Amino acid sequence: MVEIEGKEYLYFSGTSYLGIAQDVDFLDVLANNVFEWGANFGQSRNNNIRLEIFEEFEEFFALNAGAASAAVLSSGYLAGIAAWKSLIQGTDQIWIAPDAHSAIIPDGYKADTQLDFIQWKKDCQRRSEDLFPQKILLIGNAIDPLSINIHDYHWVREIAEKHELSLLIDDSHAFGVVGKEIFGTYSHWDDPKINLVVSGSLGKALGLPAGIILSNGEQIGKIKDTALFGGASPGSPAHLQTFIEMQHRYEETQHLLEKNCILFEKGIRNLNHINGRPDYPVFRFHPDEWVEQLERAGIICSSFPYPTELSPRVNRLVLSAYHEKSDIEYLIDILQDLAKQS
Repeated sequence: MVEIEGKEYLYFSGTSYLGIAQDVDFLDVLANNVFEWGANFGQSRNNNIRLEIFEEFEEFFALNAGAASAAVLSSGYLAGIAAWKSLIQGTDQIWIAPDAHSAIIPDGYKADTQLDFIQWKKDCQRRSEDLFPQKILLIGNAIDPLSINIHDYHWVREIAEKHELSLLIDDSHAFGVVGKEIFGTYSHWDDPKINLVVSGSLGKALGLPAGIILSNGEQIGKIKDTALFGGASPGSPAHLQTFIEMQHRYEETQHLLEKNCILFEKGIRNLNHINGRPDYPVFRFHPDEWVEQLERAGIICSSFPYPTELSPRVNRLVLSAYHEKSDIEYLIDILQDLAKQS
Protein backbone atom coordinates (compact mmCIF):
# COMPACT_ATOMS: atom_id res chain seq x y z
CA MET A 1 0.00 0.00 0.00
CA VAL A 2 0.97 3.62 -0.51
CA GLU A 3 -0.74 6.63 1.05
CA ILE A 4 -1.29 9.75 -1.08
CA GLU A 5 -3.05 12.78 0.42
CA GLY A 6 -4.64 10.66 3.10
CA LYS A 7 -5.92 7.95 0.75
CA GLU A 8 -4.48 4.43 0.52
CA TYR A 9 -3.76 2.77 -2.82
CA LEU A 10 -2.53 -0.63 -3.91
CA TYR A 11 1.02 -0.01 -5.15
CA PHE A 12 1.99 -1.79 -8.38
CA SER A 13 5.17 0.13 -9.15
CA GLY A 14 8.79 0.38 -7.98
CA THR A 15 11.57 -2.21 -8.13
CA SER A 16 11.19 -4.05 -4.81
CA TYR A 17 10.31 -7.26 -6.63
CA LEU A 18 10.83 -9.54 -3.63
CA GLY A 19 9.36 -7.11 -1.12
CA ILE A 20 12.43 -7.53 1.08
CA ALA A 21 12.69 -3.85 1.97
CA GLN A 22 9.27 -4.14 3.67
CA ASP A 23 9.62 -7.70 4.98
CA VAL A 24 9.15 -7.85 8.76
CA ASP A 25 11.40 -10.90 9.24
CA PHE A 26 14.18 -9.27 7.24
CA LEU A 27 13.80 -5.97 9.12
CA ASP A 28 13.98 -7.71 12.50
CA VAL A 29 17.32 -9.31 11.64
CA LEU A 30 18.55 -6.09 10.04
CA ALA A 31 17.74 -4.13 13.21
CA ASN A 32 19.91 -6.49 15.27
CA ASN A 33 22.74 -6.19 12.76
CA VAL A 34 22.53 -2.39 12.78
CA PHE A 35 23.23 -2.53 16.52
CA GLU A 36 26.08 -4.96 15.83
CA TRP A 37 27.73 -3.13 12.91
CA GLY A 38 26.37 0.42 13.20
CA ALA A 39 24.18 2.33 10.76
CA ASN A 40 27.01 2.88 8.28
CA PHE A 41 30.74 2.34 7.71
CA GLY A 42 32.28 5.33 5.97
CA GLN A 43 35.91 4.24 5.85
CA SER A 44 37.82 3.15 2.76
CA ARG A 45 38.13 -0.58 2.16
CA ASN A 46 41.90 0.04 2.08
CA ASN A 47 41.94 1.45 5.62
CA ASN A 48 44.06 -0.41 8.17
CA ILE A 49 40.80 -1.05 10.09
CA ARG A 50 38.89 -3.53 7.94
CA LEU A 51 35.62 -5.34 8.57
CA GLU A 52 35.57 -9.01 7.60
CA ILE A 53 31.93 -8.85 6.50
CA PHE A 54 32.82 -7.22 3.15
CA GLU A 55 35.11 -10.08 2.11
CA GLU A 56 32.64 -12.64 3.50
CA PHE A 57 29.82 -11.13 1.46
CA GLU A 58 31.90 -10.98 -1.71
CA GLU A 59 32.99 -14.60 -1.38
CA PHE A 60 29.46 -15.75 -0.57
CA PHE A 61 27.87 -13.88 -3.48
CA ALA A 62 30.53 -14.87 -6.00
CA LEU A 63 30.35 -18.55 -5.02
CA ASN A 64 26.58 -18.67 -5.39
CA ALA A 65 26.60 -16.65 -8.62
CA GLY A 66 29.17 -18.97 -10.20
CA ALA A 67 31.89 -16.32 -10.41
CA ALA A 68 35.48 -16.55 -9.25
CA SER A 69 35.46 -13.22 -7.45
CA ALA A 70 33.40 -10.15 -6.57
CA ALA A 71 33.70 -6.54 -5.48
CA VAL A 72 30.97 -4.86 -3.45
CA LEU A 73 30.49 -1.09 -3.63
CA SER A 74 28.02 1.40 -2.18
CA SER A 75 25.75 1.52 -5.26
CA GLY A 76 25.01 -0.19 -8.54
CA TYR A 77 25.81 2.99 -10.46
CA LEU A 78 29.27 3.16 -8.92
CA ALA A 79 29.75 -0.55 -9.63
CA GLY A 80 28.89 0.04 -13.29
CA ILE A 81 31.38 2.88 -13.59
CA ALA A 82 34.12 0.84 -11.92
CA ALA A 83 33.35 -2.06 -14.26
CA TRP A 84 33.60 -0.15 -17.55
CA LYS A 85 36.67 1.78 -16.41
CA SER A 86 38.43 -1.55 -15.85
CA LEU A 87 37.62 -2.76 -19.38
CA ILE A 88 38.08 0.09 -21.87
CA GLN A 89 41.87 0.46 -21.85
CA GLY A 90 43.32 -0.84 -25.11
CA THR A 91 39.90 -1.74 -26.52
CA ASP A 92 39.57 -1.40 -30.30
CA GLN A 93 35.78 -1.56 -30.54
CA ILE A 94 33.00 -0.75 -28.04
CA TRP A 95 29.51 -1.90 -29.05
CA ILE A 96 26.67 -0.82 -26.78
CA ALA A 97 23.19 -2.35 -26.75
CA PRO A 98 20.31 0.11 -27.30
CA ASP A 99 18.86 -0.38 -23.80
CA ALA A 100 22.16 -0.42 -21.88
CA HIS A 101 21.97 1.42 -18.57
CA SER A 102 23.91 4.67 -18.39
CA ALA A 103 25.99 3.32 -15.47
CA ILE A 104 27.81 0.88 -17.76
CA ILE A 105 28.26 3.23 -20.75
CA PRO A 106 31.79 4.71 -20.89
CA ASP A 107 32.21 8.48 -20.99
CA GLY A 108 31.96 9.82 -24.52
CA TYR A 109 29.96 6.88 -25.84
CA LYS A 110 26.25 6.41 -26.54
CA ALA A 111 24.01 3.43 -27.08
CA ASP A 112 22.68 2.98 -30.60
CA THR A 113 19.01 3.68 -29.92
CA GLN A 114 18.14 3.49 -33.63
CA LEU A 115 18.19 -0.31 -33.33
CA ASP A 116 16.29 -2.71 -31.11
CA PHE A 117 18.23 -5.45 -29.31
CA ILE A 118 17.77 -8.10 -32.02
CA GLN A 119 18.87 -5.66 -34.73
CA TRP A 120 21.86 -4.65 -32.61
CA LYS A 121 22.79 -8.32 -32.13
CA LYS A 122 22.74 -8.94 -35.89
CA ASP A 123 24.76 -5.78 -36.47
CA CYS A 124 27.41 -6.96 -33.98
CA GLN A 125 27.60 -10.34 -35.70
CA ARG A 126 27.94 -8.73 -39.14
CA ARG A 127 30.61 -6.27 -37.99
CA SER A 128 32.59 -8.99 -36.24
CA GLU A 129 32.70 -11.01 -39.46
CA ASP A 130 33.97 -8.02 -41.47
CA LEU A 131 36.72 -7.07 -39.02
CA PHE A 132 40.16 -8.58 -38.65
CA PRO A 133 40.79 -9.89 -35.09
CA GLN A 134 40.42 -7.08 -32.59
CA LYS A 135 39.79 -6.38 -28.91
CA ILE A 136 36.03 -5.83 -28.57
CA LEU A 137 33.92 -4.75 -25.59
CA LEU A 138 30.20 -5.57 -25.73
CA ILE A 139 27.93 -3.75 -23.26
CA GLY A 140 24.29 -4.43 -22.43
CA ASN A 141 21.60 -5.10 -19.84
CA ALA A 142 20.50 -8.56 -18.79
CA ILE A 143 16.93 -7.26 -18.80
CA ASP A 144 15.20 -4.25 -20.29
CA PRO A 145 12.61 -3.49 -17.57
CA LEU A 146 10.79 -1.00 -19.80
CA SER A 147 10.19 -3.14 -22.89
CA ILE A 148 10.06 -6.30 -20.71
CA ASN A 149 12.77 -8.16 -22.62
CA ILE A 150 15.06 -10.77 -21.05
CA HIS A 151 18.12 -10.82 -23.28
CA ASP A 152 20.16 -13.78 -24.50
CA TYR A 153 23.94 -13.39 -24.86
CA HIS A 154 24.94 -16.91 -25.88
CA TRP A 155 25.57 -15.57 -29.40
CA VAL A 156 28.62 -13.58 -28.27
CA ARG A 157 30.56 -16.85 -28.03
CA GLU A 158 30.69 -16.95 -31.83
CA ILE A 159 32.32 -13.51 -31.86
CA ALA A 160 34.81 -14.67 -29.22
CA GLU A 161 36.01 -17.42 -31.57
CA LYS A 162 37.64 -14.73 -33.72
CA HIS A 163 38.09 -11.70 -31.45
CA GLU A 164 39.40 -10.97 -27.95
CA LEU A 165 36.03 -10.30 -26.33
CA SER A 166 34.94 -8.67 -23.08
CA LEU A 167 31.26 -8.71 -22.15
CA LEU A 168 29.86 -6.24 -19.59
CA ILE A 169 26.29 -6.89 -18.44
CA ASP A 170 24.14 -4.91 -16.01
CA ASP A 171 22.17 -7.34 -13.83
CA SER A 172 20.33 -4.75 -11.72
CA HIS A 173 16.87 -5.98 -12.74
CA ALA A 174 17.92 -9.65 -12.85
CA PHE A 175 19.24 -10.11 -9.30
CA GLY A 176 16.58 -11.86 -7.25
CA VAL A 177 14.34 -12.50 -10.26
CA VAL A 178 16.14 -14.03 -13.26
CA GLY A 179 19.17 -16.29 -13.40
CA LYS A 180 20.78 -18.61 -10.87
CA GLU A 181 18.47 -18.53 -7.83
CA ILE A 182 18.71 -14.89 -6.62
CA PHE A 183 22.27 -14.34 -7.84
CA GLY A 184 21.69 -13.15 -11.39
CA THR A 185 22.80 -14.26 -14.84
CA TYR A 186 26.58 -14.55 -14.50
CA SER A 187 26.61 -18.35 -14.74
CA HIS A 188 24.50 -18.22 -17.92
CA TRP A 189 27.17 -16.37 -19.92
CA ASP A 190 30.39 -17.56 -18.29
CA ASP A 191 32.76 -18.96 -20.90
CA PRO A 192 36.57 -19.38 -20.89
CA LYS A 193 36.84 -17.51 -24.21
CA ILE A 194 35.03 -14.42 -22.83
CA ASN A 195 36.21 -11.88 -20.27
CA LEU A 196 32.84 -11.63 -18.52
CA VAL A 197 31.99 -8.84 -16.09
CA VAL A 198 28.54 -8.52 -14.51
CA SER A 199 27.70 -5.46 -12.43
CA GLY A 200 24.52 -4.09 -10.96
CA SER A 201 22.48 -2.65 -8.15
CA LEU A 202 21.54 -4.84 -5.18
CA GLY A 203 18.98 -2.23 -4.12
CA LYS A 204 16.08 -3.51 -6.21
CA ALA A 205 14.86 -7.09 -5.66
CA LEU A 206 17.52 -7.80 -3.02
CA GLY A 207 16.81 -4.65 -0.98
CA LEU A 208 20.44 -3.82 -0.19
CA PRO A 209 21.99 -0.32 -0.42
CA ALA A 210 24.96 -1.62 -2.38
CA GLY A 211 26.25 -2.60 -5.82
CA ILE A 212 28.36 -5.51 -6.96
CA ILE A 213 30.77 -6.56 -9.70
CA LEU A 214 31.30 -10.22 -10.58
CA SER A 215 34.19 -11.49 -12.71
CA ASN A 216 37.38 -13.49 -12.67
CA GLY A 217 39.99 -12.92 -9.98
CA GLU A 218 42.33 -10.91 -12.20
CA GLN A 219 39.63 -8.49 -13.32
CA ILE A 220 38.29 -7.96 -9.80
CA GLY A 221 41.83 -7.46 -8.53
CA LYS A 222 42.34 -4.77 -11.15
CA ILE A 223 39.14 -3.03 -9.97
CA LYS A 224 40.10 -3.21 -6.30
CA ASP A 225 43.46 -1.61 -7.08
CA THR A 226 41.81 1.54 -8.45
CA ALA A 227 41.42 4.86 -6.63
CA LEU A 228 37.68 4.67 -7.38
CA PHE A 229 37.30 1.49 -5.33
CA GLY A 230 39.74 2.48 -2.61
CA GLY A 231 38.40 5.99 -2.22
CA ALA A 232 34.70 5.13 -2.14
CA SER A 233 32.87 4.11 1.02
CA PRO A 234 31.51 0.54 0.93
CA GLY A 235 27.91 -0.57 1.35
CA SER A 236 26.18 -0.96 4.71
CA PRO A 237 27.78 -3.88 6.63
CA ALA A 238 24.54 -4.48 8.55
CA HIS A 239 22.65 -5.06 5.31
CA LEU A 240 25.34 -7.34 3.90
CA GLN A 241 25.35 -9.46 7.06
CA THR A 242 21.55 -9.65 6.97
CA PHE A 243 21.63 -10.83 3.36
CA ILE A 244 23.84 -13.78 4.29
CA GLU A 245 21.70 -14.70 7.28
CA MET A 246 18.34 -14.39 5.49
CA GLN A 247 18.85 -16.64 2.47
CA HIS A 248 15.86 -18.75 3.52
CA ARG A 249 13.61 -15.69 3.41
CA TYR A 250 14.89 -14.67 -0.02
CA GLU A 251 14.06 -18.17 -1.26
CA GLU A 252 10.55 -17.94 0.20
CA THR A 253 9.84 -14.52 -1.29
CA GLN A 254 11.14 -15.61 -4.69
CA HIS A 255 8.59 -18.44 -4.67
CA LEU A 256 5.85 -16.00 -3.68
CA LEU A 257 6.79 -13.71 -6.55
CA GLU A 258 6.75 -16.60 -9.02
CA LYS A 259 3.23 -17.54 -7.90
CA ASN A 260 2.03 -13.94 -8.24
CA CYS A 261 3.47 -13.65 -11.75
CA ILE A 262 1.86 -16.88 -12.91
CA LEU A 263 -1.49 -15.92 -11.38
CA PHE A 264 -1.46 -12.47 -12.96
CA GLU A 265 -0.28 -13.57 -16.41
CA LYS A 266 -2.97 -16.24 -16.52
CA GLY A 267 -5.61 -13.67 -15.57
CA ILE A 268 -4.68 -11.14 -18.28
CA ARG A 269 -3.59 -13.57 -21.02
CA ASN A 270 -6.64 -12.77 -23.14
CA LEU A 271 -6.13 -8.98 -22.99
CA ASN A 272 -4.46 -7.45 -26.04
CA HIS A 273 -3.78 -4.26 -24.09
CA ILE A 274 -1.14 -5.84 -21.81
CA ASN A 275 2.27 -7.32 -22.66
CA GLY A 276 4.32 -9.45 -20.30
CA ARG A 277 5.54 -12.91 -19.45
CA PRO A 278 4.90 -15.30 -16.55
CA ASP A 279 8.57 -15.38 -15.51
CA TYR A 280 9.04 -11.65 -14.95
CA PRO A 281 7.09 -9.31 -12.62
CA VAL A 282 6.69 -6.31 -14.95
CA PHE A 283 3.83 -5.90 -17.43
CA ARG A 284 3.43 -3.08 -19.93
CA PHE A 285 0.00 -1.78 -20.96
CA HIS A 286 -1.89 0.76 -23.04
CA PRO A 287 -3.91 2.95 -23.49
CA ASP A 288 -2.65 5.87 -21.40
CA GLU A 289 -6.15 6.59 -20.04
CA TRP A 290 -5.93 3.42 -17.98
CA VAL A 291 -3.41 5.09 -15.65
CA GLU A 292 -6.00 7.53 -14.32
CA GLN A 293 -8.75 4.90 -14.36
CA LEU A 294 -6.61 2.53 -12.31
CA GLU A 295 -5.91 5.35 -9.85
CA ARG A 296 -9.64 5.94 -9.44
CA ALA A 297 -9.95 2.23 -8.67
CA GLY A 298 -7.31 2.56 -5.92
CA ILE A 299 -4.30 1.31 -7.89
CA ILE A 300 -1.02 3.16 -8.51
CA CYS A 301 1.08 1.97 -11.43
CA SER A 302 4.31 3.14 -13.09
CA SER A 303 3.79 5.71 -15.86
CA PHE A 304 6.23 8.26 -17.28
CA PRO A 305 7.56 9.47 -20.67
CA TYR A 306 10.74 7.67 -21.77
CA PRO A 307 13.49 8.20 -22.79
CA THR A 308 12.81 11.98 -22.79
CA GLU A 309 10.05 14.22 -21.49
CA LEU A 310 8.75 14.48 -25.06
CA SER A 311 8.58 10.72 -25.56
CA PRO A 312 5.40 8.62 -25.26
CA ARG A 313 4.53 7.40 -21.78
CA VAL A 314 5.65 3.94 -20.71
CA ASN A 315 2.89 2.41 -18.58
CA ARG A 316 3.74 -0.60 -16.45
CA LEU A 317 2.35 -2.74 -13.65
CA VAL A 318 5.02 -4.11 -11.30
CA LEU A 319 4.27 -7.15 -9.15
CA SER A 320 6.01 -7.96 -5.89
CA ALA A 321 6.21 -10.84 -3.45
CA TYR A 322 4.46 -8.66 -0.87
CA HIS A 323 1.29 -8.53 -2.98
CA GLU A 324 -1.32 -10.91 -1.66
CA LYS A 325 -3.45 -13.14 -3.86
CA SER A 326 -6.47 -10.87 -3.28
CA ASP A 327 -4.45 -7.85 -4.51
CA ILE A 328 -3.59 -9.64 -7.76
CA GLU A 329 -7.16 -10.84 -8.27
CA TYR A 330 -8.54 -7.33 -7.69
CA LEU A 331 -6.10 -5.90 -10.25
CA ILE A 332 -7.10 -8.57 -12.78
CA ASP A 333 -10.80 -7.77 -12.29
CA ILE A 334 -10.21 -4.04 -12.85
CA LEU A 335 -8.14 -4.67 -15.97
CA GLN A 336 -10.76 -7.03 -17.37
CA ASP A 337 -13.40 -4.32 -16.89
CA LEU A 338 -11.22 -1.66 -18.51
CA ALA A 339 -10.54 -3.93 -21.47
CA LYS A 340 -14.28 -4.40 -22.04
CA GLN A 341 -14.76 -0.64 -22.09
CA SER A 342 -11.88 -0.01 -24.54
